[in-house]
Amino acid sequence: MPSLLHEPPAAGSATASRATLWVLCLGFFMICLDATIVTVAVPDIRQSLGASLDAAVWVTSAYALCYAVPLVLAGRLGDRYGPRRMLLTGLAVFVLASLACALAPTTGVLIAGRAVQGLGAALVGPQTMALIVHLFPAEQRGRALGVWGAVGGAAMAAGAVVGGLLVAWTGWRGIFLVNLPIGTAGWIAVQRLLPERRPGTGGRLDPWGIALSGLGLAALLFGVQSGEAYDWGTVAGPVTIPSVLVFAALCLGVFLWSQWRNTAQPLLPLRLFRHRDFSAGAAGVAALGLAMGGLFLPLMLYLQSGLGYSPFAAGAATVPMFVLASLCARTAGTWSATTSPRALAAAGFLLLTAGTGALTWLLHPSVALGLLMLPLLAAGIGIGLASAPLAGIATRGLDPSLVGAASGVFNTSRQLGGAFGTAVTGALLQAHFGATATSATRAALAFPVAALLLGLVCCAFVRPSAGPRTARNGTGSRRGPAPALPGVRPDGEAPRAVAEGGGAHAQGCLPRTPPAPPNG
Repeated sequence: MPSLLHEPPAAGSATASRATLWVLCLGFFMICLDATIVTVAVPDIRQSLGASLDAAVWVTSAYALCYAVPLVLAGRLGDRYGPRRMLLTGLAVFVLASLACALAPTTGVLIAGRAVQGLGAALVGPQTMALIVHLFPAEQRGRALGVWGAVGGAAMAAGAVVGGLLVAWTGWRGIFLVNLPIGTAGWIAVQRLLPERRPGTGGRLDPWGIALSGLGLAALLFGVQSGEAYDWGTVAGPVTIPSVLVFAALCLGVFLWSQWRNTAQPLLPLRLFRHRDFSAGAAGVAALGLAMGGLFLPLMLYLQSGLGYSPFAAGAATVPMFVLASLCARTAGTWSATTSPRALAAAGFLLLTAGTGALTWLLHPSVALGLLMLPLLAAGIGIGLASAPLAGIATRGLDPSLVGAASGVFNTSRQLGGAFGTAVTGALLQAHFGATATSATRAALAFPVAALLLGLVCCAFVRPSAGPRTARNGTGSRRGPAPALPGVRPDGEAPRAVAEGGGAHAQGCLPRTPPAPPNG
């Protein structure tokens, strides 16, 4: 099957290469910024629009869900129609949706705008990395991917601070208006600087699979997140929360059956889950996404509504954690070459569990912000240690023909984990709405702790023999180094953005097609 990624990269000056890289990083920066910038603004959105807690949580969940579900499809659209064209389309959709969010008169319009933003981000993310892989030769590609990952990590860390400043200066609408100049500049730069590339075939799109998975996941998210708001009863007319959950189960059941029947080009290749390491790695990264998605919403709400800190102070409190996570991810990537990745991931989950548990225990109306930062720093180390090895674990021993599909499933697992983590903690906050802010937040933070314990269990299922240098195939015989996810170096080190808290968005931007081997 012809693919963009197998064409030789276009030659150009070093200056042109740098300009191309920064143009691609600009779009990536924007969608990663939105991963954290909105969470800081949730209290202001509630006050300004008179939104319920359930509706305010949907402002973050709608984006995460609509970003996660189309990721694999977006990669195939890039293969079929060309990544440059899809990148331009995604940037345009994202900018227009940001304008709609900024002008939203009601919470419903804001949620709809955020959903469209997520669709635009799903188109942008995979194309930025696919174009880097395509345009840069093998000897420059690693450094370019490192810059790409660092930009994503910086955006995740900056989102909390920038969001806090914008909310303080302009109100919550400013966090969406800031996307207009960034996205417009990115669109113009892509139009002028990036070359058009010949599209490939991209394979069959499986519209029924896309529709069934999208409907099923959306219904499941709605039932989980909004069940408490409707007292687990009637939504409208004959529609009830239990019927919504039954509908979700039917859609997802039919989807899995259709994927089992589709042996040619399934959207979700179920044969991947025959590989123990992939199953453990994908489940582990989903647990990490659940925990990160479930941590930041109650934390930001408590710091602002419970302790009275400004949006800027609340956002700034998380920056050291993001920075430490980034540094530790690089170290963990290096250690993966000589140390058991299972042990590294388990150590990360242990530290993250301890940090989140200590944070929950320290919550008190008179607690100092500096004291809360100590468990957040421990959590940052845990994020870094767990994130990098999981990507390598998931593809050890896989046949090279499955690596592209594994990338898509792995990335989507973390994205969906983040969306459902936010949904579950939102439901827990609503269930304890009549209690004090401290007790409600403690109840909500119990879920991330449980998710992290699940991640520890997943580490126990990783094969001890799945070291960084050799892996066993399905018959038990040894072979050479297993292929890694696109953007993950052979030593197991992922791009820096993979390590960031709430970093589903950065991780979700890995392309579904592995990089082509260097010519010659």
